[in-house]
Amino acid sequence: MTGHTTARQRLTAELLDALRTDGGVRVVTGEPGCGRSTFLDHAARLFRAGPVRHVRADRAHELDHALRTATASGPLLLCVDDADLWDAPSRAALARAAARIRETGVRTTLLVTVAGHRPPPPELSDLPVLRLGPLTPAEAAPLILERADSEVAPAVREELITEAEGNPALLLALVRRLSPARLSGRRALPRPLVDGEVLADVAGDRLPDDPGGLLLTTAAAARATGEEDADADLVLRACRAATDAPLPDLLTRSEGRLRFRSALMAHAVHALAAPEHRRAAHLALAEAAREAEDILPLLHRSWAVPDPALAASLASAATDPASTTPPALRRTALVRAAELTPDGAERARRHLAAAEQTLLAGGVADALRLLDQARGPSAPTPVRGGAELLRGAVLLADGPVEDARESFLLAADLLPPHAAARATLGAADAAWSAGDPASCLSALAPTRTPPTLPLAQACVRVPQEPASPDEHRGGVAQVGATAPRPEGVAPVGDVSRDHRDGMRAVLLARFDLAAAPLRRVVENGLQGTDPDRLLRSAAAALMLGDVTSARRAGGRALAAARTHSSAALEPRALEYLAYAELRAGRHQLARTHAEEGLRTAERTGQRNTAAHHHAVLALAASIEGEADLVTEHAEAALRTARRHGLAQAETLAHWAAARADLGAGRPREAAQRLGPLVRPGPRRGHFAVWMLAVPCFVEAAASAGRPQFAAGVVEDFTLWAACGADPQAPSQLLRCRALLAAPDTADELYLRALDRHDDTAGDFERARTELLYGKWLRRRRRLREARTRLEEARLGFERCGAPLWAQQAAAELRAGGAAPTTAPASSSGAGDLARLTPQQLRIARYVAEGATNREVALSLSVSTRTVDYHLRNVFATLGLRSRVELVRLVEQEEKTGARL
Repeated sequence: MTGHTTARQRLTAELLDALRTDGGVRVVTGEPGCGRSTFLDHAARLFRAGPVRHVRADRAHELDHALRTATASGPLLLCVDDADLWDAPSRAALARAAARIRETGVRTTLLVTVAGHRPPPPELSDLPVLRLGPLTPAEAAPLILERADSEVAPAVREELITEAEGNPALLLALVRRLSPARLSGRRALPRPLVDGEVLADVAGDRLPDDPGGLLLTTAAAARATGEEDADADLVLRACRAATDAPLPDLLTRSEGRLRFRSALMAHAVHALAAPEHRRAAHLALAEAAREAEDILPLLHRSWAVPDPALAASLASAATDPASTTPPALRRTALVRAAELTPDGAERARRHLAAAEQTLLAGGVADALRLLDQARGPSAPTPVRGGAELLRGAVLLADGPVEDARESFLLAADLLPPHAAARATLGAADAAWSAGDPASCLSALAPTRTPPTLPLAQACVRVPQEPASPDEHRGGVAQVGATAPRPEGVAPVGDVSRDHRDGMRAVLLARFDLAAAPLRRVVENGLQGTDPDRLLRSAAAALMLGDVTSARRAGGRALAAARTHSSAALEPRALEYLAYAELRAGRHQLARTHAEEGLRTAERTGQRNTAAHHHAVLALAASIEGEADLVTEHAEAALRTARRHGLAQAETLAHWAAARADLGAGRPREAAQRLGPLVRPGPRRGHFAVWMLAVPCFVEAAASAGRPQFAAGVVEDFTLWAACGADPQAPSQLLRCRALLAAPDTADELYLRALDRHDDTAGDFERARTELLYGKWLRRRRRLREARTRLEEARLGFERCGAPLWAQQAAAELRAGGAAPTTAPASSSGAGDLARLTPQQLRIARYVAEGATNREVALSLSVSTRTVDYHLRNVFATLGLRSRVELVRLVEQEEKTGARL
């Protein structure tokens, strides 16, 4: 069974389940090729409650009889395909049947499909709608493998998925177009991959006439900007149309913008137009926009009149540092300039510049293709070096990090000294990601010779040094658990020198030499608004253990990235924020940032960055006690980490799984997971991350009756606590010593640990110390003191949203002869909702707002299977039978003013 089929069947099953309590009617829509008819077929096969009838327009008069039959004999599924093609009387009969189903509650489910690239028929416009979205990459990959007649290379498969943009019909048309040699990667793919021939196959018969040229002009305007809509005034001036002119069905207007209802139809309109008509549309747009002082008039003119003389003007406008033009439009202009450039060397330079802008806009795969064109034999050595430099940054964000390191080192050999310094920093970055500290220090050293590392090399994680906008804007890479990785491409200047000196001093355990240069990096970054410098500032702050400054710099970097339309920087900024929140003990805020960061990383093709966001989500879920989420996100992080050599993400994922075991009361399993990560040996985790897992390992080993295995790592952890890079480490160290101490000294160590917790934020770590101290007191029959500590632990866990850990504290209280104090549950529903876990509460709120399971999964960056699992538990916990009852309960809770 294909991933496409499985995904659509899950969505169909969810819809059928929801319709039993949600009016029984749904209009299913989507763009051409999205699979509306297939969706109906799935529904017909999955409906087991009664008969299924497919109704055609010429049998619409039988709908009333079918409803009477359903009322008398049992449930019925009515399927209507392409209702927008029915005549008006038949659609009116269909609307009456839908109204009867919704109003009377007859045991009938009605599914109606209509095309999504036109307005819905007026008779059906008031009915609830389900829009079929694009396939995810995971759903599209099996569909390719099933339909291809030969082997499909992984790189080809990924490009097909990207180009099809989740449209099943377009994806299959691309597979049919390619020969076995091209599918296997032995021959190059045609360019463009999605051309008029493919689009004609999928949507050609749906294109209407365009006598006024409004459709083509809108498509041409959108093509230039790379956006989904176009300036309505510009298009209407180009077409010489009245501002109140009626729009074709394919278009919609909102807030001064024209937009196609279907992106696929916009591509088809432009690609299938006659060449002379396309040139005329672009020329009209150039004339209409000639007063604008930006790239657009030049770009449209270059498509209307392909004059090589325009290449220099386009390139100059696209590289103007004073321009506010977004990266996507700069990229389009530079690609067009390269196409018009006859000189091979200059063409390579423009392809390289286009790749940089493409990467800033979030197009990783497209950037790699442009870099291939910048590395040709006619390219000058500095251009080839620049291409390798940028390729290294791309691979660091989305590829094997060892390959990224080799690209950086090759760039260092090809580039002049000033730029070679940036390349060696990139090599250090890649070595850091791979967990190779010797290579990291070698790259930072003046002579690239591996130095001897001290034991304290593990104390912190090195931050990346991003490029300044004037030198290189393409260094996309993720950050990690303690301090973000080096950015791969960095400017050479005072700030960069400070950052590099601080990094090297940290790796050599010379923290006395690291503080001053890193503090200057933090302060310099916070004084400006450049997103790269702000990310560097956040990285340095994390190395210093200054999580407050790290959060400020990360938040400003995120705002600056959005202001500069730098899509590639957003997931990195969100990752800095997520790790800073984790370090500050605010795991729920970390989760919020990581969920958004995961979506942006996946949208911009940064799988390595996505892996680190998955690791953050696994760590947050391990605190909240969501075992299934820990497993899901840890496995997702590990899939990429193993393929791309991400030692950090792999260590973090294993740590999250072990902490989940510990929270569930399985210390032996936690110790077995963590032992190889934190103890010396070839399986030890990433050198800058394993220290973070030591407190969990010590707790697990002591609780499992094996404290002797933890003594050695506590001494190593002492060095980490002395670094000052982790605010929680001093109190954690005292807790670890208390766990391993003799009874006559453990008491004092626990009290000292609690005193140190008062110096840092974060309820979770303090509650863990209170819990362990309470357990220790109870086992020594000091029950009154134990109850105080255990109750404090329980309340602390509840405050930070760690219900499973709170249950441990409550169980210890009961074992000591005391019941935990709880607030009386209200009868209004707030008490019921308070029984849900944090993730169940989030899902309940989304569902109560009308979201489908698939929409909830996309919002929370989890699978629909996970949402379904949690929703079943929500219903079971609250004693509900339907979504309607859940909506009522949530609404009642909101009216009382209680918080969900």
